[in-house]
Amino acid sequence: MYSFFDVWKAVLEYIQTEYIENNRLSRIAYNLWIDILSPVSLEEGVVTLSVNTVFQKKTVQEQYSKLLRDAFYEVMGFDVTIEIVSEDGLSEVPSSTRLMPRAKLRAGDDNEDFIENGGFKYTFSSFIVGPSNKFAHAACVSVAQNPAQTYNPLFLYGDSGLGKTHLLYSIFNEIKRRRPNTKIIYTNAEQFGAELIEALQKNKQDHSFTDHIAPFKEKYRSADVLLMDDIQFIIGKPQTEEEFFHTFDYLYQAGKQIVFTSDRPPKDMASLTERVRNRFEMGLLADIQPPDFETRVAIIRRKSDALELDMPNEVCEFVANRLKSNIRQLEGVVKKIQAYKLFEGQAPSLLTAQNAIRDVLNSDQPISVTVEKIISEVAKTFNVAVEDIRSKKRNSEVTEARQIAMYILRETTQLSQKAIGAEFSGRDHTTVIYAISTVKDLMATDQHKKRLIQDIIKNIRGN
Repeated sequence: MYSFFDVWKAVLEYIQTEYIENNRLSRIAYNLWIDILSPVSLEEGVVTLSVNTVFQKKTVQEQYSKLLRDAFYEVMGFDVTIEIVSEDGLSEVPSSTRLMPRAKLRAGDDNEDFIENGGFKYTFSSFIVGPSNKFAHAACVSVAQNPAQTYNPLFLYGDSGLGKTHLLYSIFNEIKRRRPNTKIIYTNAEQFGAELIEALQKNKQDHSFTDHIAPFKEKYRSADVLLMDDIQFIIGKPQTEEEFFHTFDYLYQAGKQIVFTSDRPPKDMASLTERVRNRFEMGLLADIQPPDFETRVAIIRRKSDALELDMPNEVCEFVANRLKSNIRQLEGVVKKIQAYKLFEGQAPSLLTAQNAIRDVLNSDQPISVTVEKIISEVAKTFNVAVEDIRSKKRNSEVTEARQIAMYILRETTQLSQKAIGAEFSGRDHTTVIYAISTVKDLMATDQHKKRLIQDIIKNIRGN
């Protein structure tokens, strides 16, 4: 008999696999509003979850109830009602159905196996080492054992889903285990840029002349170790790139450890300024390639063991032979097979593995998500609103961004010209044809715009 806590873990895994990895929910939002929830009870179709404050309760109810309902439906197969209670409201729930908050449920666990705000064991011991990642793994271990003494900066690069973030978290956990008082900041380039923009906007709006940039700078420049994921997302954002450059120089001159991850090496970041590219290349570059067959099998076995799922050898090898380039997909299939067993009573078999693979691949990048991602990336790069790109506004900045979005959609999706036009207030296919032709001419004459467009396409394909 599985407890509600087991169900909740499956729901969290579903949200991370289907929402975060498909860019339907940011990691920041997940940490702020989903990971704070504690499972309380499931009775007569009502799921009760708890948070600490009334403000958290209100935000989750208003913005994330539908997401939670959908996730529970996918995991359990029937609709539920979501009820959020704050700590003071727990007394309303029958004591016999209460579960301890997750922090207390972890009391028996080894704390070094958890990064803050994370639910997974991201350590070097849980990282499967093979020929494709051996060098990167060794470099990260060296950095964790001797921060700022061996490889600084350390630049990890490789395609999405190969374990770069796992290695970053492992560095975090290992340094914390060895040197508990070390100040480590883990972030990603998008979050860094968002915090900077927020501080700049507050400076403009605050008439009391309070400097909101200073706390932002102090936060990052006071770090002993800075771990920054997905650094490629500073591309095309001049203010973010400028502030990052000064933050990097400050930390490096102060002898602090810096580690980056990216989906490509610095030499392929064509639109970066030369000085930033030089900073990336002044330390050690370590690439991670797709895992070989033996490593893929080992990854599947490790995930199965973690989920207490008995996977026959033939099933492990079947999955490893069909998914060759993405560790997240391998783990996603194992989770799906576990769900079949947990909620439908189906033991792991070649048939369940085949169905799980089909489910994971079919949901890997829905067209609607791809369209939203492309338009959002274009909007951020060219500093216009998403709503304006989709609208019928015709000023030069918006028109150019819209045409570029149409061009990228045509380059990266299977959408027809008519379907692309429908995404932009119902424009007809001739408008799309004209837009694509215009952007091709633009790329032939403007090398800077060409590099920006190429970087957007790389970002899209890397996620």
